[in-house]
Amino acid sequence: MTVVGIHDLSIATASRFLDLALLAERAGIDPDKYRIGLGQDQMSVPAPDEDIVTMAAAAAMPIVERHGASGIRTVLFATESGVDQSKSAAVFVHELLGLDPATRVVELKQACYSATAALQFALGIVARQPEESVLVIAADVARYAVDTAAEPTQGAGAVAMLVTQDPAIAEVEPATGIHTADVDDFWRPNDSDTAVVNGKLSIDAYLDAFVGAWDDYRARGGAAIESIDYFCHHQPFTRMAVKAHQRLAVHTGAALTPAQMESTTRYNRRLGNSYTASLYFALAALLDGEDDLTDRRVGMYSYGSGSIGEFFSLRIRPGYRTALRTEATKRILDSREPLDVDAYRALHAAHSASSEVDREIAPTSPAPFHFIGVQGRARRYARTDA
Repeated sequence: MTVVGIHDLSIATASRFLDLALLAERAGIDPDKYRIGLGQDQMSVPAPDEDIVTMAAAAAMPIVERHGASGIRTVLFATESGVDQSKSAAVFVHELLGLDPATRVVELKQACYSATAALQFALGIVARQPEESVLVIAADVARYAVDTAAEPTQGAGAVAMLVTQDPAIAEVEPATGIHTADVDDFWRPNDSDTAVVNGKLSIDAYLDAFVGAWDDYRARGGAAIESIDYFCHHQPFTRMAVKAHQRLAVHTGAALTPAQMESTTRYNRRLGNSYTASLYFALAALLDGEDDLTDRRVGMYSYGSGSIGEFFSLRIRPGYRTALRTEATKRILDSREPLDVDAYRALHAAHSASSEVDREIAPTSPAPFHFIGVQGRARRYARTDA
């Protein structure tokens, strides 16, 4: 049987960040409400020339540079922060990366879940055509109104994965469990720039979907909980992963330990919510943070509001560490420019998704790709070295 899975993984984020202790100080509250209550320390903040397309291209570029583009026949772009109602964000990335015209590209949407759908679709493509590889990208910007409970859970980031046969990092095991229910816990209407959130309902829906997905996973031949070594959970805020881990322990009666998921929160604590990319930032943090995961099984729980949950598992491959980008990820996170609250609020207020009026955006971030404005109601992008 062909072994298919994640051959490479690379991340990107916005070039600026806000320390949430500053936001707490401005709001006159204890910083531990964010640091402990939410499990968040920082949030990435995009510059005017940064969006899901620029971050996605920046995340994918190292993969193309390492492996070449000749085997990539499909690009699947998962996001809930789409920049156009019709044109896939993957088309922009395809152009920025200089991929072959003989490439299928598509954008997938289902709240924070769609990157997992993209991964599952990619596995099917490669199983059918083992000589091909699929570039899966998850990129999002989480934006909420200022002075709301959701404001400190904002964030931005992108994860790119190359899915191939005989993968270097992780085999995706075949069993998967799914749970879908129509729940109005979180959504963003077409005429709104920010989401509508029912926080308490969203937490309940997340946990209910987790239990349902786990039960379906086991019913379809998934691994017993005792044989799963680590767990990555979707992290709209990292404390949510703790809640999920605790719920699974209660539901199964298993003696799960915090050590099985603690290292997965390291990157998301600094990035904030990256929606579709969140689960895969958790995976990156686990891979980078643990000494040796060879042959370990990792449980993966993906959730998207509205709602759908999916549970599946990975087996980490021998020699996986040679494929990791641990130092590059550290440089990306450490090189972000710190903002004070006034500078962050100015960026927040200046954001516009409108294409009504042509405008030019000056490149200000050090990223390799830039959103340079709107011309004829169409978005334009440029590569730094172009």
